[in-house]
Amino acid sequence: MKKRIFSGAQPTGNLHIGNYLGALKNWVNLQNEYESFFCIVNLHAITLPQNPEILKQKTLDLARIYLASGIDPEVSTIFIQSDVSEHAELAWVLSTIARMGELERMTQFKDKGKGNRERAGVGLFTYPVLMASDILLYGTHLVPVGKDQKQHLELSRDLAIRFNRDFGEAFVVPEPYIPPVGANILSLADPSKKMSKSDENANGSILLLDDNDTIIKKFKKAVTDSGTDIKFDEARPAINNLLVIYQLMTGKTPAECEANFAGKGYGHLKTEIAEAVIAYLQPFQEKARSFTDAQLNKILKDGAEKARVIARETLSDVYAKIGIVGAIN
Repeated sequence: MKKRIFSGAQPTGNLHIGNYLGALKNWVNLQNEYESFFCIVNLHAITLPQNPEILKQKTLDLARIYLASGIDPEVSTIFIQSDVSEHAELAWVLSTIARMGELERMTQFKDKGKGNRERAGVGLFTYPVLMASDILLYGTHLVPVGKDQKQHLELSRDLAIRFNRDFGEAFVVPEPYIPPVGANILSLADPSKKMSKSDENANGSILLLDDNDTIIKKFKKAVTDSGTDIKFDEARPAINNLLVIYQLMTGKTPAECEANFAGKGYGHLKTEIAEAVIAYLQPFQEKARSFTDAQLNKILKDGAEKARVIARETLSDVYAKIGIVGAIN
């Protein structure tokens, strides 16, 4: 049997090229090598307030983006988290062995709680436990994650090891997959920060569904570093970030990228990168618009049914090991 991978994204905000280059592109590349489960994690989304109608629409929109990115429902399992109730059930079990201190150390809780822990939702606090449930339900061997999610994966590993030690082997201990290039695309407006779908500055991110004029305007406004050389240099994060984007959009080597811009100015760099991004996104955007809601619902329903079989098997084993007797046993 192939090893398994699991990953997911929240149906909130608007996905950008950083999400694609750092996550979706890697999912597509890995799906034929591993048995793949790609989830729309809508239960995670409600740890912060959401407009119900917008959340419903963005859930379908995210499915469109998954498919347009090249995730093949004939090869990978694509489903909505809330359609598989075992995610929530296992999260409760794992919460009984998770430690308060572990969750208090999670940087995402500190960031989103904004230091006001007395008013933060309990769901925001226990978010990493639900994430562990997502991963461990499917016997996941490899989890494609960004650097900012690596801490949560470490908790998933710790909970798997703890449960296996105390109750018997039930979980595979997952490993992270962090791509060597493109895992941390930076904001065009502030290269000291990661490109983010929640950035208050709209010019910081190139959204996957941005039109051509918007893409050109955003790159024209992109900040640059001092100096004139256009070379990969982490000490000059703005130019380095632009070159990384260009490299990943064109498939050129670093040496080819630098040779292409030798003797040219920043204006030329921005224009050429904008053109490369537009050309890259055009087929993606056309494919995203091609799916009907009926097609999406069928794919998501089929995916949930397939995921549920594996999730139910895992949860049944967990319940048996801890002495929970019920109908599924």
